Order: sequence, then C-alpha cells, then structure tokens
Amino acid sequence: MTHTVDGKIDKFSAIHSLVGGGITESDGVFTYYDGQTPPTEEAIQAEIDRLQIEHDNLITKQETDKANANQKLKDLGLTDDEITAITKG
Repeated sequence: MTHTVDGKIDKFSAIHSLVGGGITESDGVFTYYDGQTPPTEEAIQAEIDRLQIEHDNLITKQETDKANANQKLKDLGLTDDEITAITKG
C-alpha cells in the first residue's frame, strides 16, 4: 500500500515497497523486523520517484476516465444536473 502526503509519496511507502515485511518508523528512524537489508538513500529516492510517477499516472487516468464518462452521458442526452445526481448519489 502506498501512502501520500499532499499527493507526494512518503519514504515509508518507498522503503516498504523495496524490502517488504515488518517495518516501523519513529522520528525518521526505521526498524526492520524481518531481517531485511535496509535500502540505500539512493534506492529509496529512486523508488519514491518510480512510485510518484505511478501514482500521478493513476490520478491522471482517473480524471480522464471521469471526464470521458461524463461526456458519454452528455452524448446520451443527460443534463449536468442529471449527471451530478447519478454520480454523487
């Protein structure tokens, strides 16, 4: 599971993605419970960058899918109010 803070991937998510298993973080110190080898800062940053691109692409896809779906509903003759009613309710 990837966590974001204000849309940015956090370090914990990157580390967990790299090594898996049980990990905790307290005041910036990571504790590994399953014998994992802690990743280098370079590996962590590369994983943050990779996960951020993946996250941003997913958000863009969701926005595009929503816009496309709304356009298809409009093409079928629904009004904006009707679209809002069925997508919010």
